[in-house]
Amino acid sequence: MRTIQTSKITETVSRMCISANIKLQNDVKNALYGAADREDSTIGKKILCQLKDNLDIAGSEDIPICQDTGMAVVFVTVGQEVHIEGGSLTDAINEGIRQGYGEGYLRKSVVSDPIERVNTGDNTPGIIHYDIVPGDELTITIAPKGFGSENMSRIEMLKPADGIEGVKRVILDAVKAAGPNACPPMVVGVGIGGTFEKCAVLAKKALTRNLDQSSDINWVADLEKEMLEKINGLGIGPGGLGGKTTALGINIETYPTHIAGLPVAVNICCHVNRHIKESI
Repeated sequence: MRTIQTSKITETVSRMCISANIKLQNDVKNALYGAADREDSTIGKKILCQLKDNLDIAGSEDIPICQDTGMAVVFVTVGQEVHIEGGSLTDAINEGIRQGYGEGYLRKSVVSDPIERVNTGDNTPGIIHYDIVPGDELTITIAPKGFGSENMSRIEMLKPADGIEGVKRVILDAVKAAGPNACPPMVVGVGIGGTFEKCAVLAKKALTRNLDQSSDINWVADLEKEMLEKINGLGIGPGGLGGKTTALGINIETYPTHIAGLPVAVNICCHVNRHIKESI
């Protein structure tokens, strides 16, 4: 049994929240830089170059890449041999979010009630997903999620007879409907299978997978490649002003489902697809 203090978890989450908001991981950064080199549209290339400059300034000046520093989405993998000491794990994570968003001068965007709309003042609570696994490590992935793109996401409960063509339709329809509102070039996360809520979590988690890492399931990898080509063939382009770079990547995750269902979720993220992962 390995003991981890909640104070260590809080410190780690705080630091990760700040880092995730000022520096993109290399997979997304490299995809954006490569797209700028390949883009044929004059206005599209200009926008992508401006986004590159914005990334460089944010990194060198230690300021947020985007003014929407998002709602903190946290994926926590807890080893069965880990003992958390010093209080509640959930409280420790939320305290880390509170400290990080305060010390990093990050915008506080969370309201305490969806109707009354009173700001909590510290960007808590976060959206926390737990997974219990073998081992003695605690792994944290933080993905601050802005809502311009979040609002463009969708779930559809397809019939099994709709098959893979139905899945393709849902993905393309979601991207078309998002258009310029998702601040393209976007990253598209897709969840297929499970239940209504499971496919949504899959789609969210898909956004945290490196863009240079294809699915290890052959038909899924083929679908990712096909859909990226089709999405970029829509002509929405950077900023929605035309071009061949509508998406930097698409990641698809799957899960077993019921004989009567085919749930599909599409979670869209703008080019600021923030995610950072650390193990304690």
